[in-house]
Amino acid sequence: MSELRARADLAACREALRGGSRSFFLASLVLPAAYRTPASALYAFCRSADDAIDRAADPAASMIVLRERLDAIYAGRPGDDPADRAFAALVARGGLARALPEALLEGFAWDVERRRYVDFDALCDYGARVAGTVGVMMAAIMGIRDPAAFARAAELGLAMQLTNIARDVGEDAAMGRLYLPLDWMHDAGLDPDAFLARPVADARLASVVRRLLTQADAIYARGRSGIAALPAGCRPAIAAAASLYSEIGREVARREYDSVASRAVVSPARKAGALLRAATEGAADEFRQAPPMQAIAFLVDAAIAVRPARADTRIAWWRLDARAARMVELCEILQRREQLGREGG
Repeated sequence: MSELRARADLAACREALRGGSRSFFLASLVLPAAYRTPASALYAFCRSADDAIDRAADPAASMIVLRERLDAIYAGRPGDDPADRAFAALVARGGLARALPEALLEGFAWDVERRRYVDFDALCDYGARVAGTVGVMMAAIMGIRDPAAFARAAELGLAMQLTNIARDVGEDAAMGRLYLPLDWMHDAGLDPDAFLARPVADARLASVVRRLLTQADAIYARGRSGIAALPAGCRPAIAAAASLYSEIGREVARREYDSVASRAVVSPARKAGALLRAATEGAADEFRQAPPMQAIAFLVDAAIAVRPARADTRIAWWRLDARAARMVELCEILQRREQLGREGG
């Protein structure tokens, strides 16, 4: 691929990120350049794949084409699409197990089936595929090899997906989709079919949405602790993404958990506040070496089974902030090695 085309593809990926997710775009602005480029390629492919299903006249046929696109990418022969070419270049570096984007596509296939989720565990199985995968691939891009760090990254992605579901109840219902756990709806006295036929926000629905956001908050807490395991320069961006998505959940709560009448939108002022908190707090949580949630265990197994990616992590001499972050990271590595030496000795 020519350098000119590669730059054009990257520009297209950045534009896809800007237009597809304002929260992720804002968070990506504070990523070091060495990670921002592959992160943009990853996001662009995921967004392109999602749009290919959501906008298709025949989603089942589009799923077949999407799987063929993934085959071509991993064969090193991507189609004539900027997102596919950029993602293929990322795959060629190594470190991205094919099982991860395959799981993402499986989640999209469940959307095509209009699958419903009998309980929260089943919903987490879905969230692991459509969002936990992205968290794990992002961690792989950053050079992570620790299974517990992969688990926390997947959990952070899952928590963000639960926030999306809580926010988009009305929009999903308009497309004939229902993601709320069916047993929770029955507990609240809601009939799923009747709700889809006539989506109405009431106290019953509010109790289900509140319950979902409560679970999301607990998973955010698990996932956020993994930020401490990331390269120092990457931590502010991931903390920012987590803060911005958490703020979406708080906005849903401010609207009394009504996700039908309107879509919760976070104001620029609150976004700025969330970004400021992320920048000042950093990775305050202690890294949790807990086993992965059952729903995301298979993603961790897939991630640790491949070699790490080859990354160009050179830093320009004038980037004093990035060099300082790198020094912090190297000091942490040395401290861990010394600790392991003491424990082993």
